[in-house]
Amino acid sequence: MSKTFKERLKRINTFFFDVDGVFTDGSVTIFENGEQVRKMSVKDGYAVQYAVKMGYRIAIISGGRHEGVRLRFQGLGVQDIYLGQSNKIEAYEDLLAIYEINEDEILYMGDDLPDLEVMTKVGLACCPKDAATEIREMAHYTSPFKGGQGCVRDVIEQTLKAQEKWKDTKHINW
Repeated sequence: MSKTFKERLKRINTFFFDVDGVFTDGSVTIFENGEQVRKMSVKDGYAVQYAVKMGYRIAIISGGRHEGVRLRFQGLGVQDIYLGQSNKIEAYEDLLAIYEINEDEILYMGDDLPDLEVMTKVGLACCPKDAATEIREMAHYTSPFKGGQGCVRDVIEQTLKAQEKWKDTKHINW
């Protein structure tokens, strides 16, 4: 018997996220000196640091290589940041081995074909509203929010609410 979205949320203790198209809208501003800048939602950032404080594992698995991304997530308390991942399943399997995680306890949010293989393995595959068609079709949940516009906050908040851990007064502040 297939589990519902709300039932799956109750088992989640680990979040894995792609970056471009999930934390960002997928666009990159490139300056003449070659510097690339991404825009991320502060609400997504708040939810990430809150979940870290609440004891959830969070990992970033991205094909991008820019160190500014690493600095952003380190600043939010994320320990496991895999950049430059041309094959995301390798980082995924590395994390499974390190933490001995049950796949049913993982929520993964991705938006495009490089995320597909990992998404087929996790307990809860999620995507932003504007994800590629193939990703939306296989995801257990599609957020009503687009990438870079609160989809990360959406899945973290729903998970913590399902587990009655949202609005914990000890961890509510930045």
